[in-house]
Amino acid sequence: MGWLALDDTDHLGGGCTTYSMFELVRNLPSGYTIEEYRLVRLYPFASRRTRGNAAVAVKIVGNDYAELLGFLEQWWIDKLLPLQGEITESEQYNRPQSPTDPGMVWFHDRPDEEFYWQCVRNEVSVEKIPTADKSWGGHGRIGATAAIAWPASSYTFEAISWRKQDSVNKSSKRQVDLNLLAIIDEHPDNFMSRDLRSNSVLISPRGNCPVLFGLRSRTYESAKTSCEQLLQSPNTEAIEGYVVFKTNQATDDHLNDDMDGTVDEIQIKKRGTVKITCTNGQDLMAFSESGDIKNLAQWLKPGDKIQFNGLTNDDGAIHLEKLRVIKSTPNQRRPKCIPCNVTLKSMGKNQPLRCPQCREKFTQRWEYVKREPPFEDWVQPPADSRRHLSMPLTW
Repeated sequence: MGWLALDDTDHLGGGCTTYSMFELVRNLPSGYTIEEYRLVRLYPFASRRTRGNAAVAVKIVGNDYAELLGFLEQWWIDKLLPLQGEITESEQYNRPQSPTDPGMVWFHDRPDEEFYWQCVRNEVSVEKIPTADKSWGGHGRIGATAAIAWPASSYTFEAISWRKQDSVNKSSKRQVDLNLLAIIDEHPDNFMSRDLRSNSVLISPRGNCPVLFGLRSRTYESAKTSCEQLLQSPNTEAIEGYVVFKTNQATDDHLNDDMDGTVDEIQIKKRGTVKITCTNGQDLMAFSESGDIKNLAQWLKPGDKIQFNGLTNDDGAIHLEKLRVIKSTPNQRRPKCIPCNVTLKSMGKNQPLRCPQCREKFTQRWEYVKREPPFEDWVQPPADSRRHLSMPLTW
């Protein structure tokens, strides 16, 4: 029959786009079924990006389009339009906030996938949206349309469950069986459930949000089974419901091809953040939270040849998401006087070397010692600092 999508119903203080869709779907008139649920993360640097930077879409099958359109019109007026204009400022959130501007779209047929690629890799204005068969609202229509345009050529799954509304309203601490989660996390299809390095649980959000947890997996079956196992535990709180979404998470869809460069200068800044300047003038940033990327960046020196990938910020610097050394510049050192086992010293510019012990003179020269990088291949940030869109290197 067609595709319905929405976006931009959440802000730092509350709301949730996935829950907005869940609530809409479970109130659909009888005679309609959902063939696919989608959750699509978009350009991480978008100026009006929402808290989770994700839009949702569903494929609806049914026969009475006029009835469905009437329902959607009323649902928009009663449930979604009132969410417009919500905003929560936070000193801990390091970017300006925009008021919520919900958008909902209906397409009989999916728009061209090129619009998705624009939205996942670049800033897109509301004027560039393909014309929907029916649309409601404002900027949220950008993400909503992109979620339908997504070709889903590469995908993963996320099972999202929502708390009972009285738990959300009380802002009570989420209750999830973490011992069982540790077992579920061992399943080879599941990913980004925990970060053992920092002892972080990654499936539950913080703040006043209706999501209890979102469990990510490479297969639908594993996402569904693992979610149900957690929900059946007496140590996990009761929920309103759950849905398994097909997602573009962990696909690297936001990245273009890997790039090459030669290091010209390294600057180590506050908290160990590293600014790498390449010989072509391109700046690369390895932030303190990026773990092994930061560690490798601090090891680099001028002349090293590197390969990298990441997103370009407004100032033109690339925020690194992947980094590796292709060829390292060797260290140079003065040779030793073999009989004395003492390092030779230069007598001055264009002067010979001399042993400080036996005083014998030698030709001015250097020895070159190979530098071995601390990592043999690609490195990326730890799981708790990684973008939802980033593909684990182990894949």
